Amino acid sequence: MTSPPVASLVAVLLGNALMRIAGATGGILIGFYLAALVAQGRALDAGLVGALTAVAFGAELAGALPMGMLADARTPRAMMASGALLGALAAQLFGLSSFVPAFFLARALEGLAVAATTPSALAFLTEATADDAAWRGKVMSYFEISLLGGLAFGGVLASALWKTVGAWGFSAAAGLYVAAAGLFVYGAHGRARPINAWEGLRGALAAPMLRRLAPAWVCINAIVGVWLGSTLPFLLTLPERRGQFLTGVFADNPDGVGWALFGYAVIFAAGVTGWSFILHRLRRITALRIALGGLFIACLGFYALNHAGEQPAVVRWLIGGGMALAIMVESGFTPTALALLAEAVGEQAGRGATMGVYSVLLGVGAVTGAILGGIGAKWAAMDGLIAVTALLAIAATLAVEWLARRPDQPATA
Repeated sequence: MTSPPVASLVAVLLGNALMRIAGATGGILIGFYLAALVAQGRALDAGLVGALTAVAFGAELAGALPMGMLADARTPRAMMASGALLGALAAQLFGLSSFVPAFFLARALEGLAVAATTPSALAFLTEATADDAAWRGKVMSYFEISLLGGLAFGGVLASALWKTVGAWGFSAAAGLYVAAAGLFVYGAHGRARPINAWEGLRGALAAPMLRRLAPAWVCINAIVGVWLGSTLPFLLTLPERRGQFLTGVFADNPDGVGWALFGYAVIFAAGVTGWSFILHRLRRITALRIALGGLFIACLGFYALNHAGEQPAVVRWLIGGGMALAIMVESGFTPTALALLAEAVGEQAGRGATMGVYSVLLGVGAVTGAILGGIGAKWAAMDGLIAVTALLAIAATLAVEWLARRPDQPATA
């Protein structure tokens, strides 16, 4: 396929950003919606919220590899557009019902939408920038940044929608999905060169570095599942405090959840930007260790803030400032692990299969994190989320140390 014009690449990137924003908006709206049902007397709890998040991630996990392989042999544009439309259906379905089985169906459809879109979009962008390594690096960076954009703007949008139109906000999220489908249709012209998808998949799974990196990557993505699902907004907006400062802190001001997530995204993005200037000067194992150190400090900061409700506001702000620095440090794990993951699959795998493997690893971690986060939240509210995060950070540290002790590590590791 010939290189598409810049406008086409921008359209696909914007479509992906709208998918991320729509997904984040819908996920946070679910937390608000279920918390409102609890206030009305429905017997729902954080375990259900965690299970719903796990269903979405599980559907994404189940569909990632087959969708990625199809992206190697079929037209990425049709798959991306279909995935976006499926996401629109999922968002609208959730907003139209208070029936628990319908919630699970909607979340499963949303997970399949992501599975259809993400590997295909990455495969298209990889092929579209095949003749320009520098441009490819920029395009892939923009693609990753769209995740932060979704977290930031999705949170703010969800809070504003809930405050103004309530459950009708799900229709607005569906509209974003439809707009994303239009951008995919416009931008993703042509098709990737077909390859043997099964060969590509076998090559990706056989890569030694991928097998060694997988445990740490799964643990980190499990932490993502703990915090970026619907459990966190559910806890932050609960009508009861349970003796913890952060539990129910936004019960009377749900739009505060969006602004809090916006602030987190800005801090994390600033950290990733800073890491981009120093990462090439560090051994990758060293960078992973430093990032994990920041993660442990962030956990301590969250625990201290969660029990600082009786402290003066200045103390809470000081704790928050330390947490912000720790979050900037921990943000280095993702770009470092992605660099190692890219080396693991390399050129021996098909583009779609490679991105399918990426999505599978992310999905395994996210499902695990969503389930553990729901259990932790049901057990001890925000303290439960923090405890689960600390345990996963310990597991990630052990996995990184195992990775570092392998005798066949490349020099760059």
